[in-house]
Amino acid sequence: MSAVMIPKKVTRKWEKLPGKNTFCCDGRVMMARQKGVFYLTLFLIIGTCSLFFAFECPYLAVHLSVAIPVFGVVLFLFVMAMLLRTSFSDPGVLPRALPEEANFIEMEIEAANGSVPAGQRPPPRIRNVQINNQIVKLKYCYTCKIFRPPRASHCSICDNCVDRFDHHCPWVGNCVGKRNYRYFYLFTLSLSLLTIYIFAFDIVHVVLRSVDSGFVNTLKETPGTYPFTTFMCIKKTLT
Repeated sequence: MSAVMIPKKVTRKWEKLPGKNTFCCDGRVMMARQKGVFYLTLFLIIGTCSLFFAFECPYLAVHLSVAIPVFGVVLFLFVMAMLLRTSFSDPGVLPRALPEEANFIEMEIEAANGSVPAGQRPPPRIRNVQINNQIVKLKYCYTCKIFRPPRASHCSICDNCVDRFDHHCPWVGNCVGKRNYRYFYLFTLSLSLLTIYIFAFDIVHVVLRSVDSGFVNTLKETPGTYPFTTFMCIKKTLT
């Protein structure tokens, strides 16, 4: 009888990441656990743009140009693409030290600074390294057991050290760091452009229809103008 070989399951790196992130699609999608505000961002952007496309764009396409809704759709899709890319990307999480590496680093620190009495917080641990003929101080992370590179910081929400950490943005549901900063920048820039675009053509639409129907009747017939103030609040918060 031939023995049946059972393939051993390979453990991926993301499956044993000790941080507070959630993963989907075999680790290709990475997000923070607090995603409530991110869902609110999706709802506000999609809802406001849907009202604009449903109520303002048909009138503007007939009386002005078909290019208005076409460009609006392209801009909306770009905003959504940058938002999802920012939210689902690895912001630059630095791997934690392995148990053997952490023990070795702790032994080095104790040998250099001495042991800390029980009940007392250990002093800040700093390592000086020379980069481009300049002395740079690397701070030690007590959670990840590593000396963080310059401009890296530990996110208390995701519980990970992030390279070139900028901030944790609840509107995108993720940290903003080295690997997704460009997408976050493009998202805020395109969202600002989309906000100005919708606001400008909302005004044009109201002015054109007010000539025939009056200002009050125009507002009643175009509900897409009401949630725009909420849409403006998202852009101001991000910028």
